[in-house]
Amino acid sequence: MWPWEHAIVGYLAYSLFSRLYYREPPTALAAFAAVFASVLPDLIDKPLAWEFGVFQTGYALGHSIFFAVPLAIVVGLLARSVGRTPTGVAFGLGYLLHLPSDVLDGYLRGGQINIELMLWPVETVGTNDHSHGFLNEFTRLFSRYQQDLLAGELSTYMWLQLGLAMVAALVWLADGAPVLRDCVLAGKRLIIGALPSRDQSERRSERRE
Repeated sequence: MWPWEHAIVGYLAYSLFSRLYYREPPTALAAFAAVFASVLPDLIDKPLAWEFGVFQTGYALGHSIFFAVPLAIVVGLLARSVGRTPTGVAFGLGYLLHLPSDVLDGYLRGGQINIELMLWPVETVGTNDHSHGFLNEFTRLFSRYQQDLLAGELSTYMWLQLGLAMVAALVWLADGAPVLRDCVLAGKRLIIGALPSRDQSERRSERRE
C-alpha cells in the first residue's frame, strides 16, 4: 500500500475507536500519532533497504510483528505514564494496522496472501534492487501509479482507494479537522498575544498626553 493509503486506514480506524470508546472525536495529538504510526514501518524499512542496503527488502524490521507488538506496548505504556493514554492507543492502532493492510493489499492486487510480510527475520519476501537509492526507487514505483491516474485507467481497486479517501476527508471534517484546527487556533493565539492590549494602548496614549 502507498503511504497515504496507510494514513487513511490508520486515521479512520482510530477515529471510529475514539468515537465508540471515548465518545468523542480524536484529539490533535492522537490523530497525528495514528497517522504517523501508520506510515512508520515504511519510514523504517524503505530507506534502510533502498538507500542504505541494510535490508534486502522493504519489508523487514519495521513490518515485523516481532518488532511491532513490543513497540506498540512500550509506546502505550510511556503514553499512559504521562497521562496520554489515547495517544498511545492511537499509535499502536495505526502501527499494527499497517502490517495486515499490506497483506490484504497483496491479496486484492495479486490474489496472494503473503503472511511472511510480517514475519521478518523468520521469513523474508523477495529482494529489491536498492542500488539506485530511495528517491529513484520510489519515483520508479510511483510512475506506474501516476500513469494509470493520468490516463484515466482506474481499476476497481483504485476506485475503492479514491472512495476511501473521500470518506476519510469527510470523517476528518466531521471530527473538527484535528491538527489543522489546532494549528489555526495556535496561530491566532500567537497573533493576538503579539498585538498590544487595549489597556496598554490607553496607557501609551495617556503618557503621550
